[in-house]
Amino acid sequence: MAKRDYYEVLGVSRDINEADLKKAYRRLAMKHHPDRNKDDPDADKKFREIQEAYGVLSNPEKRTLYDRLGHEGVAAGMGGGASGFGSGFGPGFEDFFSDVFGDVFGGGGRRRQTEVRGADLAYTMDLDLEEAVFGVTREIPVETPVNCDTCFGSGCAPGHEPEACSGCQGRGEVVVQQGFLTMRQTCPKCHGQGKIIRVPCQDCHGSGRVRRARQLRVKIPSGVDHGDRVRLSGEGEAGVRGGPPGDLYVEVHVRQHRLFRRDGDNLHCEVPVSFTMAALGGTITVPTLDGHVNLKIPPETQTGKTLRLRDKGVRSVRSHQQGDMLCTLVVETPVNLSEEQRHLLRELDASMEGEAHSPRAESWLERGRSFVDNLKSWLH
Repeated sequence: MAKRDYYEVLGVSRDINEADLKKAYRRLAMKHHPDRNKDDPDADKKFREIQEAYGVLSNPEKRTLYDRLGHEGVAAGMGGGASGFGSGFGPGFEDFFSDVFGDVFGGGGRRRQTEVRGADLAYTMDLDLEEAVFGVTREIPVETPVNCDTCFGSGCAPGHEPEACSGCQGRGEVVVQQGFLTMRQTCPKCHGQGKIIRVPCQDCHGSGRVRRARQLRVKIPSGVDHGDRVRLSGEGEAGVRGGPPGDLYVEVHVRQHRLFRRDGDNLHCEVPVSFTMAALGGTITVPTLDGHVNLKIPPETQTGKTLRLRDKGVRSVRSHQQGDMLCTLVVETPVNLSEEQRHLLRELDASMEGEAHSPRAESWLERGRSFVDNLKSWLH
């Protein structure tokens, strides 16, 4: 079976530069590595094909030979070794094992020597609805690792400096020969840092960082909702070996409100109305975020009817659009009636007999009769 074109295997153009070629190789090798695709029987074959293609194209001499003569030219120039794992892959192959597979299998190669960004942290802030709607400024306590003031993050006692590791000569990695395969691995002596601290700082015990409690002032913008996060740049953990600090994410949790329920930028509330106002109509006063407003109740209102108050909801923190307030009416049955009031209600009820004053009840009774009739027909 004829070999695929190496450029096609890596999914790159023939004029690709060395840096982009390496990026393409890393991406494909990570994707098709057999340890990450144990259910794919072809993963090993794909992986070896990718390695072979990169081993040739990453070497300028072999790439020139391949561009001129193809697979046969490379095989002849390498003495038939184009498909193996040996030194025919050149230095780029070792770099890849150091940079990529070191991370996959717990190593880290050269990257262990570089500065490391501090970890991001999370904090949960409970707010009342009013605070989330209008915004609030709070001070919160956080305890995070920060750079040691004694050694300024170096980990060494004052007057001392880190020494280059003798095991790796300060590179943070060592070259290991396993049969015909040469790989770079994290230096076991300095754990990839390239330096050894002989006299550690007494305050941070050589870590370069100490935990410290701080008070941070957090400004929550108006309009945030439950689950929104506010990022405080640089307020996370301090970086390692001079790396930048992480961020602190404050996640908002909005407490349940006794009057309103928020749905996006809209507010919902239940408004009780007397049955006389529901029947005759009228105006009642309802609370909103802007204060009290008058709500007009139309005549013959039924329980469950929803009235909308435009622009009385929440102003979105993202779009700055104003939501609405949705008032669901709940018709209340009067209680604690006097005998005279009961008498008046009986007279009212008697005066409405035989007339269509209860449209919902009449339609419900009609549907009930129809259901029973259909049920009897089905049973017989």
